[in-house]
Amino acid sequence: MTEMTSRSPSERTSEQYVVQYEKDDTEPLSVAIVDTVAAVTDERVTDLEPLHYTINTDALERLFESRAAGDRSGGTVTFEYNDCLVTVSADGEIRVEPA
Repeated sequence: MTEMTSRSPSERTSEQYVVQYEKDDTEPLSVAIVDTVAAVTDERVTDLEPLHYTINTDALERLFESRAAGDRSGGTVTFEYNDCLVTVSADGEIRVEPA
């Protein structure tokens, strides 16, 4: 295991990198995704294309935010970003597969 972000440890499993995002973190999910992709691709965050060019980040945040009835118990969103396949799960897992 190697440390990829300040949020949580990550692991690399056959060209997949996994980070656990904590929903009660003050950092938005979209920022956690960009930080993770930057770490995986060994690029600076400022060198990456803005995430909102790839996916509606407001909708992504709302999809996985806490609700009055509790957190979403299932579901994933997968999209391509910066030559990586990114999958975000309702349980907070961010999985990045470089191209």
